[in-house]
Amino acid sequence: MVTQRTAVKAKPERKPDWLRVKLPGGDKLHEIKARLRDKKLFTVCEEARCPNMGECWNEGTATIMILGDTCTRGCRFCAVSSGNPKGWLDPVEPDKCAETVVAMDLNYVVVTCVDRDDLPDGGASQFGKVIHAIQKAKPTCLIEVLASDYRGNQDSITTVVEAGPDVFAHNLETVRRLTPKVRDPRASYDQSLEVLRFAKSLDPRRITKSSLMLGLGESREEIRQTLKDMREVGVDVVTLGQYLQPSGKHLNVVEYLSPEIFDEYAEEAKGLGFLYVASGPLVRSSYRAGEYFLANHLAKENAYQLRNDVHSVASEKGLGFLEV
Repeated sequence: MVTQRTAVKAKPERKPDWLRVKLPGGDKLHEIKARLRDKKLFTVCEEARCPNMGECWNEGTATIMILGDTCTRGCRFCAVSSGNPKGWLDPVEPDKCAETVVAMDLNYVVVTCVDRDDLPDGGASQFGKVIHAIQKAKPTCLIEVLASDYRGNQDSITTVVEAGPDVFAHNLETVRRLTPKVRDPRASYDQSLEVLRFAKSLDPRRITKSSLMLGLGESREEIRQTLKDMREVGVDVVTLGQYLQPSGKHLNVVEYLSPEIFDEYAEEAKGLGFLYVASGPLVRSSYRAGEYFLANHLAKENAYQLRNDVHSVASEKGLGFLEV
């Protein structure tokens, strides 16, 4: 149960020590960057200047954003540019994504996207083409999709799921009360829950996943209720991380939660029956994604070794990463 530990009030100019990390580096990181530049390929990891980039890349995990760099929505937490792409699509994007996977020698890729309300299917068919291209180029690479809500269009959700990703993810981002303040008006709390429920119903064996940003002013009870809502629609994996303000134009951080508080939320999520929980200040929805999914498969082959490996990673990285 989460205790009454006091969170650190936000001071944008001075973050707590636990949010200070070394810049990513290393020979392998620079080698991969050189390969990508040679092919004029880019990743979300670089664009977002993710502090976990070096660690994930070294372990064969990365995130690719498709459907362009302009989102038709204007969520107040997100740094992606908003506008109207007017139906534009890159016809060779699926091939570029497949080339990126091969160039980086990925064993797990997260494919995410901007929202494309200007397209009849929200970009679902392009998602399907990207999935198929990656599967053809590197069949051993596991694919997680972090999909849009498609305005609740079940045909679009079906298109993405039936393309065969190993994990279907869609983020609630925040609690019900704060959703109108944090997300675009077209992205409702209940609509996102329904996306996750419907995706699970199409194939109950497929892993579904969602994520929450904390530190926006949500209460402990609201977090508990959101986790319960996720489990009720069949979400298997949840990640919880600290919201960090991208710029002065975005929502302010209300509080910085300590690693201990994230650990306590992880314990609560564990009690609700999630397959896996990743909870920590620097955890992001695609952080160490490969381990989360691969661990689930390894459990069938070697449960004892899995348990030791997972707890070892959690201990080394200070994450509330729990086997359930």
